[in-house]
Amino acid sequence: MTRRRIAVARIWHEANSFNPVKTTLEDFQRREWTKGPEALEAARGTATELGGLVSFLDTHPYWDVTVSRCTSAPPLGPVTSEAIATITEEILGDLSGQPWDGVYLSLHGAMVAEDDLSPDYSFLAKVREAIGPEPLLAVSFDLHACLDPALTRSVDILSAYHTYPHVDMDATALRALTMLDRALETGLRPRCVVHPLDFAPLSHGMRTASGPMAELEQIATEVGASEGLLDVSLFGGFTYADTPHTRAIVTATHGPDVDPGPAVARLSTAYTARRDDFAITLPDAQTAVADALDRLKQGGAGPIALVDAADNPLSGGIGDTTALFRALVEAGTDLPVLFCFFYDPDLVARAHDLGHGARMSCTLGGRIAPEFGAPIPFEGMVERLTDGRFRNRGPMEFGREIDLGRTAVLRSGPLRVVICETCQSANDPAWCDLHGIDLTEVAIFGIKAKNHFRAGFELLLAQIVEVDCPGLAPVDMSLLPYRHVPRAFYDRRAAEPD
Repeated sequence: MTRRRIAVARIWHEANSFNPVKTTLEDFQRREWTKGPEALEAARGTATELGGLVSFLDTHPYWDVTVSRCTSAPPLGPVTSEAIATITEEILGDLSGQPWDGVYLSLHGAMVAEDDLSPDYSFLAKVREAIGPEPLLAVSFDLHACLDPALTRSVDILSAYHTYPHVDMDATALRALTMLDRALETGLRPRCVVHPLDFAPLSHGMRTASGPMAELEQIATEVGASEGLLDVSLFGGFTYADTPHTRAIVTATHGPDVDPGPAVARLSTAYTARRDDFAITLPDAQTAVADALDRLKQGGAGPIALVDAADNPLSGGIGDTTALFRALVEAGTDLPVLFCFFYDPDLVARAHDLGHGARMSCTLGGRIAPEFGAPIPFEGMVERLTDGRFRNRGPMEFGREIDLGRTAVLRSGPLRVVICETCQSANDPAWCDLHGIDLTEVAIFGIKAKNHFRAGFELLLAQIVEVDCPGLAPVDMSLLPYRHVPRAFYDRRAAEPD
């Protein structure tokens, strides 16, 4: 086989435009900051894009790969200009002036920067300028990317996650890389089309195990095969990124002799017809807690997970709102309750200074945005201290090393609360192992999460109930001060004539 010179880089970030905590370079460096052979070695065996790349390289030894900077950060607020510049300038410096056959980029697609509403597109345009017109450019994206259609001027091949929770990150990379390899072998340059739709579906209803997105992914698979397309990917946009490109999108990658128009039109019609199916209504915290306790009192099985999606860190939540926790405290149950989590580095440091078994008097939550719930007094003990490090054992990002920063488990009677040094969701059962938690002994599990935690926890829980709480990622999008997403995209009443 002909040897191929391929470059790889990764910038993966999803920004909540309404989160007041900016994403800094240190946030990237802490979560993922790798390069070169070390990046490949660290990713081997993981269900990530780079893990998919390693699997691909094992069966394609004629690829000579150079791995530039690969990094990601937790979803916080917009990325600082300094962080964007530092990361992109390093990658562009590595790519410039080299005779590449192709480039593969792993992007999220919903990044927002302090001075750029579409930094992923800006980066792609600069990459194309750096590598020139000839090398093929393949990109993988998150299903929640906010894509600027102008990216087709730079990109030849694109594919997105087809699952939510995202358990196919490695498979998505493999799709993109396989298309890249095929194009290099055949000499037929692929093309891609990005077709935006005029609405923004709520991600709460976007799971691919069932519901409207499951139906659409099945249709996309069938249509792509029947029309001879290389890839069909559906995007929901990231609801809480306030950009002109936050919307539902249909994309297709195709050969130069294939017309993607009929397939894209059919999928766009099917997607639009299901617009209302993505909407959901949820109980408030007091109702959800009362219903859960009543179910348990009547002999129902536990644990019951009560999910505060409005403060989900992977939706850009701040790990600080208190509505669900307050409802659990005020319920005064004697049943074992676990609450995950509050983000409070200073309080974690205090717990570690006091030590295991120490008494602790403090307040929880409400320090960043008390408008989403005032701080709640807490009296208890330090039950466990950890370094916050574990390796995922569930299907999402399997094998990936996680660093939460230091954590502490606080206990007051039957109530346990985990506090963390960083703002990251508990999306893997290994999180429980780290904190010495046996879920079979928990009646109610209050958690700041949304859909991703289901991948690892659904089989361990008797019931999952999403709860409507105040926060930066609410079910009611009209509560947020959008400037760039038209109200008609998320509120049908705004689109209807008087």
